[in-house]
Amino acid sequence: MANKDYYEILGIDKKASADEIKSAYRRLAKKYHPDLNKDDKGAAEKFKEINEAYEILGDEKKRANYDQYGNAEGQPNFGDFFGNHGGFSGGFSEGFGGFGDIFNDLFGAFGGRTSRTIERGEDIDVQINLSFDESAFGTYKEITIPKVEKCSDCKGTGAQNGKEFSTCSTCRGKGRVRYTQQTIFGTSIQEGPCKDCNGTGKIIKEKCSACSGKGYKKITRSVKVKIPAGIDNGQTITMRGEGNAPFREGVNGDLRIHIKVSPHKVLVRDGFDLHLELYIPFTLALLGGKVVIPTLNGEYNLDIKELTQSGTIMRLKGKGIKMLNRDSYGDLIVTVKIESPKAIDKKSKLLLKEIEQQIPNQNYIKYESYLKKINKP
Repeated sequence: MANKDYYEILGIDKKASADEIKSAYRRLAKKYHPDLNKDDKGAAEKFKEINEAYEILGDEKKRANYDQYGNAEGQPNFGDFFGNHGGFSGGFSEGFGGFGDIFNDLFGAFGGRTSRTIERGEDIDVQINLSFDESAFGTYKEITIPKVEKCSDCKGTGAQNGKEFSTCSTCRGKGRVRYTQQTIFGTSIQEGPCKDCNGTGKIIKEKCSACSGKGYKKITRSVKVKIPAGIDNGQTITMRGEGNAPFREGVNGDLRIHIKVSPHKVLVRDGFDLHLELYIPFTLALLGGKVVIPTLNGEYNLDIKELTQSGTIMRLKGKGIKMLNRDSYGDLIVTVKIESPKAIDKKSKLLLKEIEQQIPNQNYIKYESYLKKINKP
């Protein structure tokens, strides 16, 4: 396990955040899942490798150990070297587990390949509050955010007019240099940002007056956000590249908009369905009739059939929430609850007594069943 580059397996940078690691894992796991690639024998092995990488990089402690030692256990791995490579034949650097990178620097750094570090700006997290109807039907919101942007006057170079700079002679414009470091195996050659140009590869002759040579500005910007119909409480809208600019060369972070939805007065959302607990008088349940209920498209006259039982569920197709990015809707599910009056006068009581005498127990199926059970010898 220590011999593998888990960052390369997941296709991410070593500075990737936990969210980026998780996102890369989900994308690749779905792509190479054996059930979706039954004709590809290599997919199962790739899927196993992806899971192995995420097991290490997805755990904060294991990732720290892997970054430092090359394995999740947090200890230099000498076992493979002495156990399997006693004759120094083949796979020399790989046999050292966590020290593979050191040997690559010792013996591979002379190849002359140097790459400039590409930074990623920080993400910006904001919250948008929506009414229930706004989340159901969608809307547009304009938000104001403080952010870091690349200076337009110098195009992020920090030099006046974007031209008043020269190539750094120390790193020859690459932004990175090699330096020697003592290890337990001797002297190794490492690579890091050039200190003379701060990793930019440029030496500024005249600083940009707009940003004082920083190459970026801190500004406040208004952003118009499209809220899709059907979005739910707790979901996040990600606007790629709308986050902070990096302080050096690289790409912008993302703007992540976290959604908070106010509850409806009586309707309760469950996925794309809506639920309503409807309490009706016992007389309406007995005699039947109509009752007005709210829907997203206005009032609706619900038909209550004669002798409706408490707990009856009525499903109104297509009267729920619009499904995200689909022209389909959930349902409105009404659960009928029968309510008895809190008080009753003498005249009404006498009338009910007469009704009670006219309706035999056989018409109360569950009550009659109960009586038979407790009276059975």
